[in-house]
Amino acid sequence: MKILVLNCGSSSIKYALYNMDDKSVMTSGGAERVGLDNAFVKVKLANGEKKQIMHDIPEHTEGVKFIFSLLTDPEIGVIKDLSEINAVGHRMVHGGEKFNKSVLLTDEVLQVFEACNDLAPLHNPANLKGVNAVKELMPGLPQVGVFDTAFHQTMPAKAYMYAIPYELYQQYGVRRYGFHGTSHRYVSARVCEILGVKPEEQRIITCHIGNGGSVAAVDKGKCIDTSMGLTPLEGLMMGTRSGDIDGGAISFIQKKQNLDADGISNLLNKKSGLLGITGISSDMREIDAAAKNSDERAVLALDMYFYRIKKYVGAYAAAMGGVDTIVFTAGVGENQANMREEVCRNMEWMGVKLDTAKNAGIHGEEAVISTPDSKVKVVVVPTDEELMIATDTMELV
Repeated sequence: MKILVLNCGSSSIKYALYNMDDKSVMTSGGAERVGLDNAFVKVKLANGEKKQIMHDIPEHTEGVKFIFSLLTDPEIGVIKDLSEINAVGHRMVHGGEKFNKSVLLTDEVLQVFEACNDLAPLHNPANLKGVNAVKELMPGLPQVGVFDTAFHQTMPAKAYMYAIPYELYQQYGVRRYGFHGTSHRYVSARVCEILGVKPEEQRIITCHIGNGGSVAAVDKGKCIDTSMGLTPLEGLMMGTRSGDIDGGAISFIQKKQNLDADGISNLLNKKSGLLGITGISSDMREIDAAAKNSDERAVLALDMYFYRIKKYVGAYAAAMGGVDTIVFTAGVGENQANMREEVCRNMEWMGVKLDTAKNAGIHGEEAVISTPDSKVKVVVVPTDEELMIATDTMELV
């Protein structure tokens, strides 16, 4: 069975074609600058070769159409005919309280999903464009939605409710939803396979640390809390997002800077985090380099960044009455040894003993980085959200 995975953003379309007989990636890539000048598509072939192709992509339907043409291209294509694709799996960002698992995308389901647009105005409409593009180009092809928020729907009310007037939850659905759910689900299950343990017997803290970051508490295979909230802004300090901030500080800044709602949202989402503190970049590699050159703000930013991850790990260990495994994943989590070391530093009281020498040599591969006598296993697990989407799609069709 061949499954195409699509992840449509506001100006991008990422894709991967899987042969689910052996779960191999036949080809992958992405369209960038959709709706903008100088749009292009990057293609990665199964042999590792990469190509970049300039192509005008005024909107998502044209982008999906061009990706389809690349899949069957005589030179770089991997299939002879589009009929070889058995289904398409979509990354859907915000399912609200409506979706707690992946579903076949019927007209009725899409109407319910569209009703969640207010909760993710940048992401959900883009996801829908991808679905509609496939529907237009290949009518009748089964499509599946895999929701970022679904894994977190097992949280109890005490974890997801905000202490604001209850009517705001009833009327507008204002509550914690959490994101990166497909990644948290994948790595929390995969780490149990690596360690040879049963998920229903484990207390796991999963740290998805990238340009956006979140931590989740997974008890007996189910999420009981996570750091992101109504939107991906809450929680950890991120590349350009502030993470946790006093609501009173937000209104104070609005008044002082004379900002409207869009202005304060832009400040907190796109000008804050690592970028805001350093004034240099949101890229961890550049900030690391600046810190090594004794840039005080870069050093401060890293201290803040590591400290917040550590706080959430400690909080979730308390919430679950202990922890058996800590998992690091995503771009920074998989590749930045000093982040993992700083988060685990002085955590011996909690049963964490990091093998610092082994940790230093791990970049983007599965590895246990705690010492053999550590009561808490610390593990690096590269995430694979696309495979999770493809697997869910195969199971549903």
